[in-house]
Amino acid sequence: MPVDPRTPVIVGVGQFTERIDDPDYRGMSAVELATEGVRAALLDTGADVTAVAQAIEVFAGLRQFEICTPFNTPSLGASDNYVRSVAQRVGADPARAVLEPIGGNGPQKLVTEFAGAIAAGDIEVALILGSEPGSTAKYFATRDDKPDFTEHVGGQLDDRGYGFEQYMSEYTANHGLTGAPVQYGLLDNARRGRLGLTVDEYRLAMAELFAPFSKVAAKNPFSSSPVERSVDELITVTDENRMICDPYPRLMVARDTVNQGAGVLVMSVAAARRLGAAEEKWVYLHGHADQTEQGLLDREDVSVSYSAKQAVAEALRVAGVGIDDIATFDLYSCFPFPVFAVCDDFGLAADDPRGLTLTGGLPYFGGPGNSYSLHGIAETVAQARDKPGTFGLVGANGGVMSKYSVGVYSTTPADWVADRSKALQQDIAALPKVPVTRNANGPGVIETYSVRYDWSEVTGIIIGRLAADDSRFMAITTDYELLALMTGGDPLGAKITVAAGDDGINRAVLT
Repeated sequence: MPVDPRTPVIVGVGQFTERIDDPDYRGMSAVELATEGVRAALLDTGADVTAVAQAIEVFAGLRQFEICTPFNTPSLGASDNYVRSVAQRVGADPARAVLEPIGGNGPQKLVTEFAGAIAAGDIEVALILGSEPGSTAKYFATRDDKPDFTEHVGGQLDDRGYGFEQYMSEYTANHGLTGAPVQYGLLDNARRGRLGLTVDEYRLAMAELFAPFSKVAAKNPFSSSPVERSVDELITVTDENRMICDPYPRLMVARDTVNQGAGVLVMSVAAARRLGAAEEKWVYLHGHADQTEQGLLDREDVSVSYSAKQAVAEALRVAGVGIDDIATFDLYSCFPFPVFAVCDDFGLAADDPRGLTLTGGLPYFGGPGNSYSLHGIAETVAQARDKPGTFGLVGANGGVMSKYSVGVYSTTPADWVADRSKALQQDIAALPKVPVTRNANGPGVIETYSVRYDWSEVTGIIIGRLAADDSRFMAITTDYELLALMTGGDPLGAKITVAAGDDGINRAVLT
């Protein structure tokens, strides 16, 4: 059916991966990896690559880990304008370059944002790009022949800031929440408590969720770790599958030692026709939504995700379909919790015959920082093209289940429909907040927990409730008896005594 010529369509997607055991492994930079992904996306349009590149008005990039905070300097140097460095390499000179804050929701958020700008007539062509050179950094860490990836290209850049302050505070960092595994460990253990499962039962459930992901990754040519893993492999702790942060052995944790790049090209129907983009490859963004969660310690129930629930529901509503109408899913899977959160709310089983990933998931396909879901979108577009008329859903998660963005894709032509994300955000803003006691003293109970095995001293990380007023607090522990319970038993609901230190850190012991 005819659509408005301003309707946005995905016309090109591209991915690139180099593995450290590849015979032609180069140890590429972030710019080089993104460039390969963008070149693949340009070729995928079926149009004149030079003409398409020159028509791109906006290049929007995702941050790599090495430029996610102002506190670190990239060990091998970096471009002063990552986005324009990539643009120059593909012969483009966009009017606008954008660098998004950190967050794995960023790829879908940017696709939705600039698709909306195209529908509004503000622009006609936009490119979303991302990459992660974690493998390169690790490869050259102990070598003498280090490359220098420093570039000075200057030019306009809409730098939207780092954004890490949305996910952590001095208080949470002082109490050990300085990495994603421990943060998500708190969420998964809280969910285990809500479901009434034992430690062993929950580990089995996580493995049964993720083993099928590894099977998909094993067949994906862009996977960083194309190895199928059994349930037994995932639950058995070994030297290779060591504990990282409770409840996760290494093989259930997002793989950040990757070299991956991707690009997604969006343009109006009018521009696609003018530039000659192959119409049989057009994919429409039928549904979309973005939601932001409360801060971690504010949430009344840390075992659920209101933002994921509302974003998925709204994207489905905008698309005019239900969850049963979705043919493919790619749900963000840095750890089990983000997948479980969506499954819980929409009745999806771990063994749903449609599958829950197209890439193979972050622990196996690879977790290229903030840009993972660009790969999820690329795979969803490819699947939609293979099965015209079907619908694919991408769920992209950022922070500590802090932001969730959803896209619903199909080859079926459809005009752009605005979502109600801003209005729905008021529902989350209206949720009750749990009072927090920063300097906690006295008896309490463990609400949820994790254990950091990745520190030099094994340390327990606790979110608890004070017996006096049921306010929430954070604490750490190296107490022998409490650690024994946290590593070899089940501490949920255990009675503890907490004391605030002069250093601003609360420390807990078993009562």
